[in-house]
Amino acid sequence: MEREESPRIDVEAYYRRYGPMVWRRCWRLLRNEEAALDALQEVFVRLMIYRENLKGTSPSSLLYRMATNLCLNKIRDQRRQGIRQSLDWAEGRFSGPGPEQGLDLQMALEAILENEEESTRQMAFQYFIDGLSLKEVSVEMEMSVAGVHRRLKSLRRRLKRLKP
Repeated sequence: MEREESPRIDVEAYYRRYGPMVWRRCWRLLRNEEAALDALQEVFVRLMIYRENLKGTSPSSLLYRMATNLCLNKIRDQRRQGIRQSLDWAEGRFSGPGPEQGLDLQMALEAILENEEESTRQMAFQYFIDGLSLKEVSVEMEMSVAGVHRRLKSLRRRLKRLKP
């Protein structure tokens, strides 16, 4: 039996036809024109890189999904960066006057979390310091992803209140 080949992906044709749709999706998620344009370009660069492994069927669905995943990852990374900046600020707040007395990021997080439950502290370290995803943290903590997300969201609110 012969295998039917999927249509070859013509990146340039896809860009002309689906580029506006991809840009709108990126803009809707990122709410920033420049970031949306960057994401649009990144979607099509990834399409060029992986086109040999992708099927040419349902290109609008493929590109929409790629744009959505890329933008959601960017949003998640921005949130993590915001928390890391809060921790950097906290590090300066908890450190002494001399550089030799400064606390590292982990020690700053420990100082912030000293009154938190042990499980919340573990989640925070795994997520913010070790870089685990919510799903990975949920597996480690034997909790639902939603439960981990709720605890970390509550922690974010408390961190924001610490900042002047």
